Amino acid sequence: MIAVIQRVSQASVVINNQVKGQIGIGFLVLLGITHTDNQEDVDWLSRKIIGMRIINDEQEKMNLDLAAVGGDVLLISQFTLQASTKKGNRPSFIEAARPEVAIPLYEAMINQLTSLLGKPIQTGEFGADMKVSLLNDGPVTIVIDSKNRI
Repeated sequence: MIAVIQRVSQASVVINNQVKGQIGIGFLVLLGITHTDNQEDVDWLSRKIIGMRIINDEQEKMNLDLAAVGGDVLLISQFTLQASTKKGNRPSFIEAARPEVAIPLYEAMINQLTSLLGKPIQTGEFGADMKVSLLNDGPVTIVIDSKNRI
């Protein structure tokens, strides 16, 4: 499971010309799920995301987490994070989980992030054509792969 975390001043997702989710200060998280992912990946990665201390404190040092600033999360499923570009110029998405595997894990991630944050998170819609807008703060972008824990 791969998460791309972007520290944002604001972010939103639009589906069919309607805003589905939006946040102010917080993290836009793009989530790529592979066929080998499971609940253990959800548990580990969700704790890692919520615990990330990448928000500036009074001395402009990245030292604060979401809870410290009352920040929010916008979670977007993005199977293209599992792209393989080893051969040729057309990416292969064979490592991306099929919907029957990915949807329950995506929903588990929503539930876990909501629980850890202590308030509902905002989301896109699995499999939808989404338009994501963000104002990246910093910019700060962190990539975490649950398979690279050591």
